[in-house]
Amino acid sequence: MEQIIEQLGDFAPLVFSAGKALAVLIVGWMFAGGVSRFVRSRVERHPRIDKTLGSFAASTVRWVILLIVLVAVLGIFGIEATSLVAMLGAATLAIGLALQGTLADLAAGFMLILFRPYKLGQYVDVAGTAGTVVDLNLFFTELATPDNVQIIIPNGQAWGAIIQNYSHHDTRRVDLVFGIDYGDDAGKAMQIILDQVAADSRVMKDPEPWVRVTNLGDSSVDLTTRIWCNAADYWDLKFQMTRSVKEAFDAQGISIPYPHQVEISKAG
Repeated sequence: MEQIIEQLGDFAPLVFSAGKALAVLIVGWMFAGGVSRFVRSRVERHPRIDKTLGSFAASTVRWVILLIVLVAVLGIFGIEATSLVAMLGAATLAIGLALQGTLADLAAGFMLILFRPYKLGQYVDVAGTAGTVVDLNLFFTELATPDNVQIIIPNGQAWGAIIQNYSHHDTRRVDLVFGIDYGDDAGKAMQIILDQVAADSRVMKDPEPWVRVTNLGDSSVDLTTRIWCNAADYWDLKFQMTRSVKEAFDAQGISIPYPHQVEISKAG
């Protein structure tokens, strides 16, 4: 051993430092990977936390540990880490100021993934724009409108806006308004509506279907109908019920008023 040291001469301290630094790097790398996998498994095991958040948290922990290992390696070679940390801090501050909008989206994305006010496949209204959630990552939310238009919403705007999630609950209420003529029998019209409601198996019995006279308009008596169904049946039931009630009104002599234009001729 002494002979090897004598042969290395002045390079001996450098060689030993390099060996020690290599050992620290290997151990630090393995430790960072182990901690990263542990954090990922713990986060992803939680039912309310998205997998994207688990990957982000694991990656952040890994790079923080590797940064600490790098500082330790520099210390082995006698390099002052204080100045390096100061430089990194200044660079981080400059980057943060330049990318403050992006960092705001990142923070908002973190909150959206953590609390999950909406998930992939749900129909939502975010910041005044409605569509189906196609993608949710740390920087933006992607929606597809019913006519298949792509909408990209920065997460900073999504998190700070009112969010309406139409798919969150398993059931939804369908509200329909039918106008009948003042000369028609309101009770008969209401019974026709209830008959059509009872004939559709998609309508839930509880809560009980509800029909009331809700408005006396300029040309019609308005009957409001409220029925409940599974969220997946909402639109089909709404469209079908509108058609069924109209056809039943026609068959039983209930008229649906519409504006008329009366031409008045002047006698010359």
